Amino acid sequence: MAANSWAPLEGLPPLTPAVLAEILDRGQAFRWNPDPAAGPAAFSGLWGRHAVHVRLGAGGRPEWAPAGSVTGPADLAAYFAAGTDFAAATNALPWRSDAHLARCVAAFPGLRLLRQPFGETLLAFLCSATKQIVQIKQMVELLAARLGRPLFPGGPHALPGWAELAAVPESELRRCLLGFRARHVAGTARYLAARPGWLEETEDLPYAAAHARLLELPGVGTKVADCVLLFGAGRLEAFPVDTWILQALARHYGLEGWSPAQVAHFGRAHFGPQAGLAQQFLFAWERGQRRPLSGAPAGSVPPRSPRGRR
Repeated sequence: MAANSWAPLEGLPPLTPAVLAEILDRGQAFRWNPDPAAGPAAFSGLWGRHAVHVRLGAGGRPEWAPAGSVTGPADLAAYFAAGTDFAAATNALPWRSDAHLARCVAAFPGLRLLRQPFGETLLAFLCSATKQIVQIKQMVELLAARLGRPLFPGGPHALPGWAELAAVPESELRRCLLGFRARHVAGTARYLAARPGWLEETEDLPYAAAHARLLELPGVGTKVADCVLLFGAGRLEAFPVDTWILQALARHYGLEGWSPAQVAHFGRAHFGPQAGLAQQFLFAWERGQRRPLSGAPAGSVPPRSPRGRR
């Protein structure tokens, strides 16, 4: 790409390649992939009607360039939650009295949470049950390619919306390799089709009310609801509990034998209003013990199992 096509990604601090990879390609979102042609710490990604490249420039400063879609700085700012002061949120975590959390925070400076389209986040995490990141990506891309509309002539496809999915037979969803998840996607699509505005109303509700509503959807359990609210609605109170988090809190906080519900309650009580951000630091650290935290180009690490993989 031409050097003059890159612009600063405003609102983000300098990042390491490991942290950029953790934000884009380690289980928050599933439509980002390493982009070696743009540099050793670069990714290409899609969300909504947007397609962009992101890389680290001089001094680790994030930069972006359009990839054929009409995308502007405001779209990037919204997606990367530039309006949220993650430095202040991180500083408010109890790392001063929690040695393990302090270690996690130090290992991933600048880690932040994306603010993805709510409906897309729901669709992606409905596909995530018992699957690894590479498999979730495959399902999501098949849904887009078979059922979505191209972002621009000859370009990649956007994911289908829930209204479009409501008209798709379950058998067609299964051809996108969804397996039993096709039943959940089809059922959720029908549920939403019968309730116009339900998703928008849910996204705007306080955490507890939004979480309870999401549990009404087929295939949505506590963990998926928390993932959707954390990554699609910016609800930092959400504390998704999967195998990684169960292991982390058993090993470092003495919670052996605790149920996911008990661990989630502990997480929200111990880490406070930004518990979901603490969860992301713990999650990154726990998996980071099985791969280098720095020194390797972004994308050189094999995909790891996502939230919910057991």
